[in-house]
Amino acid sequence: MPGQTLTTAAFVIEKRPPTDAFQGFGLFSEEHGSLLAFQRVSKRATSLMAVPDLFDEVEVMLESSNQGRTWFVKDLRITARRTAIGRSYESLLFASALASVISRNPVHEESRENVALLLRTAFDAFASAERPDIVYLKSLYVFARDEGYPVKQEWIPSIPEGDRLLATGIINLPVAGQHAAPIEVARIRRSLEDYLGGNTEIVIP
Repeated sequence: MPGQTLTTAAFVIEKRPPTDAFQGFGLFSEEHGSLLAFQRVSKRATSLMAVPDLFDEVEVMLESSNQGRTWFVKDLRITARRTAIGRSYESLLFASALASVISRNPVHEESRENVALLLRTAFDAFASAERPDIVYLKSLYVFARDEGYPVKQEWIPSIPEGDRLLATGIINLPVAGQHAAPIEVARIRRSLEDYLGGNTEIVIP
């Protein structure tokens, strides 16, 4: 029986430890959602297929022999790289945390377009913004909201008034020009993570 194939644009949201023969990747596709793909590790210097890294955007052709549970890379082209994320430990930490959230949580089909836009916007911001802690907090809020959880109606009113005003400003204002202290942003983030962990099905790594 011939293998199933698909061609799609995707974000690299997980990079697994390589084996002798394959490198594993978690991909997120606006068309198909989360995909697990393996790329053969070539030891030949003449190999021309690009090897993606975490946070890259790719155009990929995949093939599966088990009804799409596992995919193997037939061809791959990198369309966007964000190497600047890796130059800052804090940016790498928060970008990896967001990628892990998307990787570990099934995304409803009707939300895939929003998640793809969120990943592109957030990864670009992590590569250039001075406040990756704020980028992550805003992104986590948007992800939960777009998945249908009442974070505005339930979480915001549940926190102390001072933090409520702070959280509303952080979430609604552009990252550029925000000056909230990192310790304050961390407190708001932990509050949101606690709410999501106790009141939703979202898994926070």
